[in-house]
Amino acid sequence: MSVFSNIESNRIIYQGAHFFLIKDNFPVSPGHILIVSNKEKLDYFELEINERIELTKLIDKAKEIIGNDYKPDGYNIGMNCGKVAGQSVMHFHCHIIPRFKGDMKNPKGGIRHCIEGKGNY
Repeated sequence: MSVFSNIESNRIIYQGAHFFLIKDNFPVSPGHILIVSNKEKLDYFELEINERIELTKLIDKAKEIIGNDYKPDGYNIGMNCGKVAGQSVMHFHCHIIPRFKGDMKNPKGGIRHCIEGKGNY
């Protein structure tokens, strides 16, 4: 059973048909939201087409919620699929991470920084 299987209902900020939204317990930045599958699915590649369609809509919903509260300048959207990719909770979740001007010296490369030395090109 994953850490997402027994989320207290007061932590859920939005409930969809296949997913729910919660604030990340260890946020990368203020407003960091997780989109978590209601059913235990390993990762994005186990989602069915109707779940993938809803996921796209909920990415927009998470952006709306974060935007209203924090007014970020950009976003990173991330999913870790497999232990080698850094997945530590083996239950599908998608990170919506708000980004702010000046939150790092040089953000060029964005997600490419997940492999050391690959973000600078």
